[in-house]
Amino acid sequence: MKIQLVKNITLALCLTLIAGVAALARDKGPVEESAKAAEAFREIMAAPDKAIPQEVLDAAECIAVFPGAKKGAFVIGVQKGEGVVSCRTGSGWSAPVFLDMAGGSFGPQIGGQSTDYVLLFMNRKGADNLLKNKFELGGEASVAAGPVGRTAAASTDWKLNAEILSYSRSKGLFAGAALKGVKISVDDSDMHKIYGNGATAQGLLRDNKVEAPPEARAFPNTLEQFSAAQAVNK
Repeated sequence: MKIQLVKNITLALCLTLIAGVAALARDKGPVEESAKAAEAFREIMAAPDKAIPQEVLDAAECIAVFPGAKKGAFVIGVQKGEGVVSCRTGSGWSAPVFLDMAGGSFGPQIGGQSTDYVLLFMNRKGADNLLKNKFELGGEASVAAGPVGRTAAASTDWKLNAEILSYSRSKGLFAGAALKGVKISVDDSDMHKIYGNGATAQGLLRDNKVEAPPEARAFPNTLEQFSAAQAVNK
């Protein structure tokens, strides 16, 4: 009876944690999400010696930022976040597509934190994952921790097989992150709020047929400040 009671209490706490993390992660509208992603990216790039190397940034096809993703743990770890992604087009960075992030882990763990995540989609194969309704990092999409700082660009490891390079910033520390097992999906609700019914990731990121309203362009406008619309040949 006592063992079953402990199990029930643990399960209840885990379910409460999942609900709480999900609620905290969904407290922004799409316009604010674009602005928050832009702010996080500017802050990360403000320290060149510790930021994403320019050569790596210029080679990326698409860039996604999940600002302030929430992570909590009580035996079961839960991670939830909302973010935006933009891809290079012939005429500039695309209108933003709004995304959800979700992941979990099991084991001895307790606590919570807020983390900014950055994903660089380095080639066409990696970027094609964004056209799916949902994909898993390390599953359908290969992912590796990205290099950081000026000297890291000299390494050619990131050029070899990485479809996606991942980074995280927590408590001021920015570094490459082994972000595997996390599922990324298109946030249809936010997409409809900004673009109306029928808007798709394909239409925005690949076909470039949809224009974002000015108030939602904070993120792609910021990307244009740090890297040109055309990717550097790899």
